[in-house]
Amino acid sequence: AFEIYHRGFARQLARWPQNPTDRIVRYLRKRPASLVVADFGCGDCRVARSVPNQVHCFDLLPLCPRVTVCDMAQVPLEAESVDVGVFCLALMGTNLQEILEEANRVLKPGGTLLVAEVASRFESVRTFLSAMAQLGFRSVSKDLSSSFFYFLEFTKTGVPRRRPVSGLRLLPCLYKRR
Repeated sequence: AFEIYHRGFARQLARWPQNPTDRIVRYLRKRPASLVVADFGCGDCRVARSVPNQVHCFDLLPLCPRVTVCDMAQVPLEAESVDVGVFCLALMGTNLQEILEEANRVLKPGGTLLVAEVASRFESVRTFLSAMAQLGFRSVSKDLSSSFFYFLEFTKTGVPRRRPVSGLRLLPCLYKRR
């Protein structure tokens, strides 16, 4: 099922006006190559193949040899060992809070979390940002100008403050025929 999903995803991606992974790659290329990156739900490891940084690649199945197969809520990294965390179209799990708590755990204080997600998945960006604050992330920037994807940048400000986090919800992903 995972491989069927990725084949369908690749076909859909070819029709999109932009690939959100390209935006993540451009962001990282403007930062020091010494930054350590964790790509949660990395798919085909495109981020890792496109930047000089050390990139830890995590996914449920290995679409490329660089993938560490695991649940993104339990990645094999030391606490506070990563400068940048990436979720590019990867917040699909039913354990969303645990996944984001794990990103918080591995990010260094002041580290960056990048989220690129399908715009239609957000009922309320404001509510999502509030939930992220409860998880120890401050919103740095948001680009909501695309009708396809939203790009959100966060800084880790501390540990998650409350459990369960209210308002942490994304709708199922709906791909529209265009």
